[in-house]
Amino acid sequence: MRLPSLLFATVMLVPIPLAAQGFPTRDATLEQMWRVGMDQSQADALIQTLTDSIGPRLTGSPGIVAGQAWLESLYQGWGIPSRAEQYGTWLGWRRGTTHIDLVGPRVRSLEGMMLAWSPGTGGRPVTGDVIQLPDLPDSAAYAAWLPFVRGKFVLLSQPMRSCRPDDSFQSSARSETYDDMIQERNTGRQNWGNRVRKTGFTTRTLPVLLEEAGAAGILTSLWSGGWGVTRIFQARTGKVPTLELSCEDYGLLSRLAERGQLPRLQVTADAEFLGEVPVFNVVAEMRGSELPDEYVMLSAHFDSWDGSSGATDNGTGTVTMLEAMRILKATYPNPRRTILVGHWSGEEQGLNGSLAFAEDHPEIVGGLQALFNQDNGTGRVVNMSASGLTGASARIASWVARLPSELSREINLSLPGNPAGGGSDHSSFLCHGAPGFGLGALRWDYGRYTWHTNRDTYDKVVADELKANATLTAMLAFMASEEAGPTPRVQRIVGPGRDGAPRSWPTCRTPARSSGQSTR
Repeated sequence: MRLPSLLFATVMLVPIPLAAQGFPTRDATLEQMWRVGMDQSQADALIQTLTDSIGPRLTGSPGIVAGQAWLESLYQGWGIPSRAEQYGTWLGWRRGTTHIDLVGPRVRSLEGMMLAWSPGTGGRPVTGDVIQLPDLPDSAAYAAWLPFVRGKFVLLSQPMRSCRPDDSFQSSARSETYDDMIQERNTGRQNWGNRVRKTGFTTRTLPVLLEEAGAAGILTSLWSGGWGVTRIFQARTGKVPTLELSCEDYGLLSRLAERGQLPRLQVTADAEFLGEVPVFNVVAEMRGSELPDEYVMLSAHFDSWDGSSGATDNGTGTVTMLEAMRILKATYPNPRRTILVGHWSGEEQGLNGSLAFAEDHPEIVGGLQALFNQDNGTGRVVNMSASGLTGASARIASWVARLPSELSREINLSLPGNPAGGGSDHSSFLCHGAPGFGLGALRWDYGRYTWHTNRDTYDKVVADELKANATLTAMLAFMASEEAGPTPRVQRIVGPGRDGAPRSWPTCRTPARSSGQSTR
């Protein structure tokens, strides 16, 4: 697919003298990588195009298809062979516009959107009263209440008395006010959880019960604890829309409903289910000149949730690897070992893309020299671990020692560390015993403001951190490729967890290769 509107210009930057970067030894390739990666970076142009022009990349959506075509077009332009590898199918879904308007007792357009894979309203407005899940004694009482939901929008999340972050109270309130607020939030969370449990259902199954009873829609709000931020995951309904509202507007509806002030909504939501559609990973390759059957791999998931633009989860990881490949092609075009990059799909549904790739390519897993994965936001890399591989510790330490101090001075090493438990894509290879390493980034409020939220946009990206990470990754790939022998795979004895229970090396999960196999 040609995407002429997504072309970008090379960013011209003022060169930084090499002497200022603290190279511990002279290495012509590393120094050239610095020039290309730091002085001629394209990282900011790449992340702007990805987040602003392409936007979110939900697995099975038209957005991820357009994004993957963009990836392949870039690699083709750089002279790097790439391919889209199908690993299965997934439920296709197209998001359209969402309009949520309070029409009684007053008029106000509300901030909110459908959850992923939510049904729409068929393009027509649907109007209904708003009610809140009541606090009833037991499941029998809820069963008797159920007919009351017909034609109504049902509030299913805990409402917040205040959407002001905790640290705002802590910095400005009297200590007793802050303590009261914390107590109120904790008590409210516990009481709401008990309310849901008494229905005899869960937050996953209760929406289905309500839509079967004729509800007009489900209203939720999963507040992150930050100003104006909620998390956007997936709907559980199949017939009526599930709408995620801002903490502030959800609280407005809850107060109106609780106090008998008759809130009424008009919702128009456009969405289309596309059936089971093929899903792909995009893989690019620079063939090794001496050891083509041994591999260094760069890794980041390309899919995202679609509450926003998927900027720091994981547009930044994607561009780190994309830009690293550009740097490698410009400075190290004939690598000793084959250098691969995997742009995974289906990570948010359980690492499905990377698990499937590892399952389908035992020759790559068996010949893997090192895999570098990044997936925790826009910050500079400050943590590296040998992932529980005792023989890899010396390798990791030697590679970091050769980096310029501008990139290495804040890196904390965990040697040998522990194997990743399955939270990101390097664990899909590490569970086979292969050397997969995570590049841990400085947080930059990732957990509160950008992880799976409605605020994960281009403006949250820190361009200097991104170009530094891409340069660092290219250097690590070069050094791993040039090593004399394979990375040792001796596994440490894994110590007990925080609860004192014994642990063992992680086992590999079977990837879900269709939405019907998903347990999430």
